[in-house]
Amino acid sequence: MANSFSAIQIDRQKLVLLSILAAIVVAMSFLSPKFLQLSNFQNILLQLAPLIIIASAANLLMITGNFDLSIGSVLAFSAIMHAYMSKLGLPIGLSIALCCMMAVLWGISNGIMVGYLNVNPVIATMGTMYAARGFAYLIARWDGGANISAGLPSDFSDFGRTNLFGVLPIIIVFMLVTVAIFIFIEKKTVLGRFSFAIGGNRKASVLSGIKVPQMTIVLYSLVGLLAGFCGTVQVSRVGSGFPNIAEGMEFDVVVAIVLGGTSMLGGSGSTAGMIIGALIVGTAANGLNLLKVPYFYQTITKGLLLIVAVFADQTIRRRG
Repeated sequence: MANSFSAIQIDRQKLVLLSILAAIVVAMSFLSPKFLQLSNFQNILLQLAPLIIIASAANLLMITGNFDLSIGSVLAFSAIMHAYMSKLGLPIGLSIALCCMMAVLWGISNGIMVGYLNVNPVIATMGTMYAARGFAYLIARWDGGANISAGLPSDFSDFGRTNLFGVLPIIIVFMLVTVAIFIFIEKKTVLGRFSFAIGGNRKASVLSGIKVPQMTIVLYSLVGLLAGFCGTVQVSRVGSGFPNIAEGMEFDVVVAIVLGGTSMLGGSGSTAGMIIGALIVGTAANGLNLLKVPYFYQTITKGLLLIVAVFADQTIRRRG
């Protein structure tokens, strides 16, 4: 009975989220004639693709009761490092692989601090956030400027600007594949089941034999891997390496995840809910841009969305 009630509760959450998304689409279609254009929807997906890719792993991490504030900085570190190594003459594929490996190391360090040393996730990942961002600026300084744009190989942008079948940007393809993988992980694998178990009752999970510290490292590593990969794709699309790329992205990820119904205390959530939450955030932001609403009002709106999402989460948990 408890499981069926929980399932009904989650379905109601998704129904409410879909209603909010539909209301935003309808409102924006009346307010801006450009909103319903196919090119605009592609722009929304292009903006959301890196966020959804990273949030797919970060959502599973939050289900365990942990989260990662270093996402944007690890992405920036990987982006600037990819540009730097490519400029030095490393093959593009090798540079991407090395950047992803370094991003995993950032994730492992987070996992060790949180899983083994019991450092609060806020403190641990905030430290990584500052360190990774600092290294991004330092690498740009090594190159002799504030960013890395001149002297990149002629084929540097080919990977990020590839279109499948000539129409579908490669980053959107990666997003679809990542979402499918994490829905499978969430529903059908030990990693998914253990994540919910740890978030639901950490002590009971330890007593039942789940290796919580190792699981924590695995999840932080996955978040790092996807952040690093998205960094290499983004810098390839832009064609220049900027150390300030993705500033504040970690908070966009948290907003999308919490708005999608994942509890910040752990134990509940879904990849599907996260996607709807991300679509709400992305669609609202796109609509406000089309209406030429000043950036600071958009920031206020994002903050209000997070407050409403957290309040709704707490209310649902009390009623549950």
